[in-house]
Amino acid sequence: MACSAAYEQVKEIDIKKPKTFNQYLLYNYKENASFEAEKMHDWNSAKLYSEKALRALDGEKIYPEKITYWKLSSEKAKDIKSGYNNLLSIYDEAFIKDPKNLAKAISSLDCWAEQEEEKWQTWDIEKCKNDFHTSMHDIYKLLTDLNKKEEVKENNKEKSIPQVVVVTENEKKEVMQIIYFDFDNSKLSQISKNTLINFINKNKKELNKYIIFGHTDTKGTIKYNMKLSIKRAEAVKEILLSQGITAKNVSVLGKGENDLAVDTPDNTKHPANRRAEVKILN
Repeated sequence: MACSAAYEQVKEIDIKKPKTFNQYLLYNYKENASFEAEKMHDWNSAKLYSEKALRALDGEKIYPEKITYWKLSSEKAKDIKSGYNNLLSIYDEAFIKDPKNLAKAISSLDCWAEQEEEKWQTWDIEKCKNDFHTSMHDIYKLLTDLNKKEEVKENNKEKSIPQVVVVTENEKKEVMQIIYFDFDNSKLSQISKNTLINFINKNKKELNKYIIFGHTDTKGTIKYNMKLSIKRAEAVKEILLSQGITAKNVSVLGKGENDLAVDTPDNTKHPANRRAEVKILN
């Protein structure tokens, strides 16, 4: 069979310590192919993953399958398409700056769509979906951190002073948690809700007051983005309240398209800017 031939070829490849984008892709798709072939005996999926692994081995720039490739309900297609668009919007940046997580996001998105198409392995759907969102979150965070470092460098060049590390007077003013949103949306994913709940459970005995800053990218009008940023902050606040944090101890502030995590021109979509930041007030 052609499918088994591709898998047999991939199975013989030894890739224990990947270092490049294509090696990470090969590693991830080999794992996917092995699972489908050995555990699920799903040769169609094993064939897909094996062929993408071999294309990565040949140095091809791999992308997730287009949404139309999969047979999905309109609801599931909408969720996965949102993830697909977010991934494509940061593909070029992540290719250079975070190839490991980009490769994981690509292979996980294919896995998520494939499992949703089959509809019955709910535990595998959640795993692939969680892997995708986690890798994307890590990419957003890295791009944000790198952008801040570049801003520090540029500011120091302008001031003609050596670069320094600034420690805040009160370390509790630092950003404690960042939650990302889909475009034009204030709805929290289940991953984001779980992340917030874990954060609250870990810290609420020590921390009493929180301030939540909502942010948007620069796509849309300033007025609209200000309203959307407040909605995002309010959505995060609801989770804090549901976990026993008193309303008077939670403040929200909409920042709109001000204070971008990643600098972009006006009217530009960027997923790392669509966020809410949870900070400690005191």
